[in-house]
Amino acid sequence: MAEIRDLSTPVPPLSDYADELARQTAAKELTERYPDSTFAGAPAALVASLEANVDALAAEIVDVSRDIHAHPEVAFQEHYAVETLVRHLAEHGIEAEVGAYGVETAIRAEFGPADGPAVGIIAEYDALPGIGHACGHNVMAAAGIGAVLALKKLYDEDPASVPGRIVFFGTPAEEGHSGKEYMARGGAFAPGSLDACIMVHSYGYDAADQVWLGRRTLTVNFLGSPAHASAAPFMGRNALDAANLVYSAVGLLRQQMTPVDRIHAIITQGGTRQSIITEDAQMKFYVRSKFPGMLKDLSRRLENIINGAALMTDTGVDIQWDEHPATLPVRSNTALEGRYVAAERRRGRDPLPLGVVSESLAASTDFGNVSFRVPSIHSLIKVAPHDVDLHTHAFAESVGTEAGDKGAVDAAYGLAQTALDVLWDDELRAAVHREFEEQGGAIDVEHYFD
Repeated sequence: MAEIRDLSTPVPPLSDYADELARQTAAKELTERYPDSTFAGAPAALVASLEANVDALAAEIVDVSRDIHAHPEVAFQEHYAVETLVRHLAEHGIEAEVGAYGVETAIRAEFGPADGPAVGIIAEYDALPGIGHACGHNVMAAAGIGAVLALKKLYDEDPASVPGRIVFFGTPAEEGHSGKEYMARGGAFAPGSLDACIMVHSYGYDAADQVWLGRRTLTVNFLGSPAHASAAPFMGRNALDAANLVYSAVGLLRQQMTPVDRIHAIITQGGTRQSIITEDAQMKFYVRSKFPGMLKDLSRRLENIINGAALMTDTGVDIQWDEHPATLPVRSNTALEGRYVAAERRRGRDPLPLGVVSESLAASTDFGNVSFRVPSIHSLIKVAPHDVDLHTHAFAESVGTEAGDKGAVDAAYGLAQTALDVLWDDELRAAVHREFEEQGGAIDVEHYFD
């Protein structure tokens, strides 16, 4: 007879699938390499000077990373991080605007000739509630500002060495929100305003690119009619029944969803007493997909399920999409990626091409909304062991160690050289813009799901 397990505790999930993904990734790391860039980039002497600037700023970059790590702040409350970044900018002669684009904890700063090309460099700095910098935004903030300071030092030594504008964007509220989209609606990242916009993300691998899914949020309220659950249930309309139908139907829909689609659902309200037919029920959803069109279609199919549940139960329903603006998948520019990879190879890193790390290990970011407005990259820097997941205590610990420090400095250099390459290399810029247009060009992100 089979042994009956202890039903008071859950069965730990098997790690077999995750272990197999890790084995496959390790095997691909040995054989797959990002192709060499075909573009010249900036002059070699300037690249060497820029790298020396980054190394000279290393202690300051690490200080920024450690300082923000020690003072985690959640979305839209990142006042310490903002003050820290603005202070370091000011110490290097860069005046910054706080509250840029109508967002209280957003930053904008720039330098360089207004009549040349322009590159945006992004820093994120919000933390996760209760767990701190478990996504490594402290590293990303330090990398972004470190790149800007290294380029400013080059510019101060010889203004002709930076033949275009460097625009720094401090972007709040990425975790569970859409800070960059709020900034965009205030005028940031306007199509045609930047030749490129670049940032890095903390990760367990060095990677030129990784899949990031678009994400929408949805709140659904079902309205029923209360009745005595025993004496007169036939006089009620059960809102919880409607929520239950939706939850079950989403499970069935998963059979027909593509492998890169996701729906996560919870029932946040489902009744007050067992003896009362439930009058109010609420559900909350995340809806994700790898492609904007698929995300739009998945949203339509989910809304059909919800309306169908209301019809079946004679309940009312209120559907509210996107409490915070939706985020699109990241559209990466390979011409830019190639220059970032070339820069990181100077630092002894070799970022992996797309597809080496499984696309099933995919999250979401509001940077996707930037990438459908201007040519962009969102490359990844290794700051933790590959088996340490984002959004965990272990990851938060790692980004506050020497691994995070080295990642911040190396990422600062990667961003700085990529920006300088774009400003100097006319053929690179032309290829960046040509690729962006071939991908579909800029879209109306704000109204995409209308």
